[in-house]
Amino acid sequence: MTYTIRRAVPSDWEQIPPLYAQARRFMHENGNPDQWGESFPPEELLRQDIAKGQLYVVEEGCQIHGAFAFIIGRDPSYARIEDGAWLSEAEYGTLHRVAGDGKAHGLFDAMVAYCERQIPHLRVDTHADNRVMRHLIQKNGFAYCGIIHVEDQTPRLAFEKILEPGDGQRTEEGGRSGCV
Repeated sequence: MTYTIRRAVPSDWEQIPPLYAQARRFMHENGNPDQWGESFPPEELLRQDIAKGQLYVVEEGCQIHGAFAFIIGRDPSYARIEDGAWLSEAEYGTLHRVAGDGKAHGLFDAMVAYCERQIPHLRVDTHADNRVMRHLIQKNGFAYCGIIHVEDQTPRLAFEKILEPGDGQRTEEGGRSGCV
């Protein structure tokens, strides 16, 4: 499938919370009830992500199938890594708050490809119990680097990928599609 990836806008709001509710259900059903609990990410954080231009949606036609935060620059949670080391300290982009509706496939692949076109150095983290996300991260060429602690001090497995020149995949990207 070819997806369009674009920055989320306020008019997307109606479709965004259900994506995160579905992601929480999926995590609970697949042995990972603790990573997002019952309420992460909070509505306020998602609205801030939209306002800052760092929440993106993945859509096919007028249907939003996924959302994620993508932030270029230093992530405070990544300042200290245990039981390993980062591959590089060069500027990087981080994927956070990845969610999908469970109906579309290849969303994470499309997200990674989009982010790689913005910056060739990426980082991502996930809970140790999130076997599905760990599989997707490693399938997309990320290397395990160690353990970081997020804002609430819970541990996460940290991964990094540095794109080699000439690598990469293609997905469409663009502005608001004109869907109503």
